[in-house]
Parts: sequence; C-alpha cells; structure tokens
Amino acid sequence: MSSLYAVFGHPVGHSLSPRIHATFGRQTGIALRYEAIDATPEEFPRALDAFATAGGAGANVTLPHKQAAYALCATVTERARRAGAVNTLARSAEGWHGDNTDGAGLVRDLTERHRFDLRQRRTLLIGAGGAARGVAPSLLDAGVGELYIVNRTPERADALADILGQPARVHARYLSDLPALGSFDLLLNATSAARGGSLPPLPMSLLAPRCTAVDLSYGEAAIPFLAWARANGAQQVVDGLGMLVEQAAESFALWHGVRPLTDEVYEELHARHAALVTAD
Repeated sequence: MSSLYAVFGHPVGHSLSPRIHATFGRQTGIALRYEAIDATPEEFPRALDAFATAGGAGANVTLPHKQAAYALCATVTERARRAGAVNTLARSAEGWHGDNTDGAGLVRDLTERHRFDLRQRRTLLIGAGGAARGVAPSLLDAGVGELYIVNRTPERADALADILGQPARVHARYLSDLPALGSFDLLLNATSAARGGSLPPLPMSLLAPRCTAVDLSYGEAAIPFLAWARANGAQQVVDGLGMLVEQAAESFALWHGVRPLTDEVYEELHARHAALVTAD
C-alpha cells in the first residue's frame, strides 16, 4: 500500500515537488502517493489536520506556511528551531515532527553542484520570511563571512537577526540602506516579490567583481532578479531549482531512511525548464 505525502502552499499548482518525489520513489523502489494541496493561510491548519486524518505520513511546506507549520509541530529538529520555520513534516505518535531542509539543500547545491566556496563570503540576504529563515543558519554554518539581512518590513529583518544569535556576524538593515552597504560576494533573493512583478530597486553597487547571485525561487519567478544580476555583471547566477531538488532529497531521507540520487532529476528538470524558456 502506498504511503501518502503532499506539499502544502498557496499557490502550489506550479510546484515540481510531486514530480520530484515520484521520481525518487521509482528510483528507490518505494511506493508512495504525493499530491499538491492548495490552502490559504486561514485554511492551512484545518487542511493539515484533514491530511493527517486521511493517513498523511509526511508533507512539505512552501510559501506562505513555513512559520505557521513550525507553530503546529509537537517536536522540531535543532535546525528547524534555529530557523523558526519548517518545510518538512513527519507524522509521529506525538503529532507532527518538523524539520527544515532548505538550508542543507541550498548549501549542497551551491558547494557540490556549482562548486562555490561559501567560506568568508560577504553575503546579502534579501528577505526575512520563511525561505530566508530556512537558509540563514546553514549559510552561517557553512562559513560565510558577514551576513546582512534586508527586508521591506524592518521588524522582520531585526527578528531574523535576533533569532540567529550572532550579532558580530549578522546585521539587519532596511531596503533604504542598500546603497550604503557596499559590495557583496554572494547575493541571495529570498523574497516572493518577483512573483507579483515587484522586485525592489537594487543598486548595481551591491555586486562585487566576482559576485554570485542566487534566487531561491525557480522558473519564471526567478527571472527578474537573475536578469538584473546578469545585466549588472554578476559572474554567476543560480536559480532555486537545484536547492529544490536537494531539499526534497533531504525530506525523502527523513521519511524513508534512504537519500535518493539527485543529479539525474536535476538535469531532467533543468533541461525541461531551459526548453520552455527557449520556446517562449
């Protein structure tokens, strides 16, 4: 009998997670059902309860539910606690057990697939929501230098800097401060602003000569930020597709006790995305 899994988000129809986990299941010989469940923030707690009642064994959580999911967990991993956000849920006797695999997925994609050395990189993280919370602790653990966090809502940047607990390395700033911050070796866009066509204005002075720019989104949502970075001289631009595949593999390992191979899945999805962009 197939176990039941899902990804919760709003919107979620674009999600590649069902395709990725189906491929992982075939690769490992594990029978599973994995579906996408669209739930508004108001509907999310009830939808998650209904999923558990229907036999749901585990779930991924994406925008905008990661912090809400954290609050609904009976237990959480240390990396989820440090993030204050959850993207992976596993059913246990006590209720939901929460983890956050986003940061591990990002670091694995950047360091192994793209051969990027994160150590001592002066880093700018744009955004302070669930996606930013998920990756910030792992970036620090991977050895980045100073980490600056900017957000449209100043209080959220301050809150994320506080939860990270490293005031000598982590600095909260506001969008209006960007022109005065100097240049960075690594820029990460963790906002969903581009989905609505409202990427904030960014000064080109942010990009150091050999800067790498990363958007945690993939597909059309990543295009505005990466196009800006490329046009302004970024040496390397990376979208969130590889991170998506790697964090999915981390989730799969949590649920099933085996980590699937990711390169073939990534290459298939990357080629498909490139073909769609070319067709447009």
